[in-house]
Amino acid sequence: MGKYFGTDGIRGIANESLEAELAYKVGCAAGTVLLEREGVRPLILIGKDTRISSDMLEASLIAGICSAGADVLPLGVLPTPAVAYLTVKMKAGMGIVISASHNPFEHNGIKIFDHNGFKLSDTLEERIERMLDGEEPCGKKTYGGIGRVRSDDGRGAEMYVDYLIAAASDIKGLRIVVDCANGAASQTAARLFSSFNIDFELLHDHPNGVNINDGCGSTHMEHLRSIVKAGGFDLGFAFDGDADRCLAVDERGELVDGDKMMAVMGRHMKVNGCLKNNAVVATVMSNIGFHEFASNSGIELLCAAVGDRNVLEMMQKRGCNIGGEQSGHIIFLDDATTGDGQLAAVKFLNVVCSSGKKVSELVSDIPQYPQVLKNLEVCGGNAAKQAVMQSAELEKAIREEEEKLAGAGRILIRPSGTEALIRVMVEAKTEELADEVATNLIAVIQTL
Repeated sequence: MGKYFGTDGIRGIANESLEAELAYKVGCAAGTVLLEREGVRPLILIGKDTRISSDMLEASLIAGICSAGADVLPLGVLPTPAVAYLTVKMKAGMGIVISASHNPFEHNGIKIFDHNGFKLSDTLEERIERMLDGEEPCGKKTYGGIGRVRSDDGRGAEMYVDYLIAAASDIKGLRIVVDCANGAASQTAARLFSSFNIDFELLHDHPNGVNINDGCGSTHMEHLRSIVKAGGFDLGFAFDGDADRCLAVDERGELVDGDKMMAVMGRHMKVNGCLKNNAVVATVMSNIGFHEFASNSGIELLCAAVGDRNVLEMMQKRGCNIGGEQSGHIIFLDDATTGDGQLAAVKFLNVVCSSGKKVSELVSDIPQYPQVLKNLEVCGGNAAKQAVMQSAELEKAIREEEEKLAGAGRILIRPSGTEALIRVMVEAKTEELADEVATNLIAVIQTL
């Protein structure tokens, strides 16, 4: 992680650690490096989620980009994967998304895609950071060299939804519920799901700037679970604020997380001869039960470090076409360059409809081991998080707690790449033991 860029762009609380002035500088730096590469007036797309601060940051980014001599096409409220897709489709030089994904409304972020729809390289992020710190100048233009703002008129959203619809096979005969998290999916979900021969209801699709992810979406599944069970629906989906994640709920109201969704779809792809290199890429956070299922299904399960960037890197390195995270960020590399919640929902519906089975039946042979995840807030930025991770006291405590697990579990402690948190994950034979070990480790971290 750099000084500004984490594992998923630049993050912070709007007008606190993520100010309009910083967004202006990011826009100017992005426009500068792009103009150098293309040599003519380049185009940058901008999409945003529904946070109250997104308009402010968008205006600052536009000003910075235009000052550097690049043109801007604001796409309005759209999911993060839509911007990645449209950057390639419209042959833009870059795509920028203003979003803090699953975080509360007061947070926001800036993530940048290159012309191929992938996140920027570390080298390019480092160069932009040097410009942000004034170590390298941005190229501000004057007279006729200043960039312009182009009009989209909703064409981008239509193109994106058409692309999602084209990924469907024979989706019909189901009753589903879709939780839009009062986020970006609120702009696209109705048109997408109305194109299929199914009955659907939308939840949390009326954003007001401050209700994004508020008791809803993929980080708050309780309401969706109760609605699906009480209403006799076949399944439900929940997206996060920028709709790059998707989690599911079966007809009993039971959670189907990203691991289980990948397990179901990976097996389907293997049976149909389209699972490349017979492997699925998960992360070190994936449940041990996923590993057992993959082994029993003759699938190789590869584990990357946490973060979609790391998953994507391993997928490209090993030639895999499906990978993702337990949190529901799933990448279908034959179709997309980044995780896409609505694409994952379409792909999952394809499997459910072709199987003729209930969702609970599809996941019935996927074991689930007790897993406890605790978060501890850490002040002092990335440096403070790294100091915790390098602590000899913490290393000693981990060894002691691992002895309690007696080889039948695991411990994973890592710094969040998007928040000021240290995350402690413990798997064990029982939830009680996992909770005890996690609590003990949190107590040690608090003394550091």
